Amino acid sequence: MQLRRVFVIAFFACGLLGAHAAADAGRSKSSNKGKTKICTTKKGKRSCRWEAVFQGHGVSRDSLRSDPLDRPSGDIWVKSENVHDEIRLNIYGADGTFDDSSLARLDEVFRCRRSGEVRAVDPHLYEMLSRIYDHFGQKRIELVSGFRFEERDSSRHFHASAMDIRIPGVSIKEMYEFAQSLDCGGMGIGIYPTSGFVHVDFRAPGDPSYRWTDRSGPGDGKRDRSRDKRPGRTVSAKKPTS
Repeated sequence: MQLRRVFVIAFFACGLLGAHAAADAGRSKSSNKGKTKICTTKKGKRSCRWEAVFQGHGVSRDSLRSDPLDRPSGDIWVKSENVHDEIRLNIYGADGTFDDSSLARLDEVFRCRRSGEVRAVDPHLYEMLSRIYDHFGQKRIELVSGFRFEERDSSRHFHASAMDIRIPGVSIKEMYEFAQSLDCGGMGIGIYPTSGFVHVDFRAPGDPSYRWTDRSGPGDGKRDRSRDKRPGRTVSAKKPTS
């Protein structure tokens, strides 16, 4: 009986310690919420620091580009990772205006991955894409995400005026810095070091420019094929949404 009593006491003591350990672990995890651990190794010494997952700030008008942007070549070579579509074309017609058929074809490449919905993307976003394409040696651009129909309406992806892009062989830091140099006002530009892409968008009319760093990782990457359908056009390419 005495041996059994000792065992029971030891059992509950271990359970109590385990409960405290679990509680401590929970508090530790909670205290790191919203942060990510960044570790670097220099001269054989490893150091780590905690940084906020998301850091953003507005941009003053004085720090934006004041010179007008040069007209891009109009050439674009882009491949969508999510919808497995690729196109190489020029967004301008012979008269120098936007070519509706080219815009419509790009709209298909930018279509929503989940719903297959096609929306007329702001053609000025395509001009920015062409400027980026020209600047980095006309290397093929990978589109991580374009229009997203099933997205909160505050997202510029929902309004078909945003793109997440990367260029193989080009650092996202270089892309981020160049994109910032194109902002004459009203643009959102974000860098995603963990996911490895740069976000470029046009804000809603009247909204100031914004910059951010987002260290969150990509989603599970699983494609919901049950929701795929043939793309359909919701708005004519000549009438882009804002």
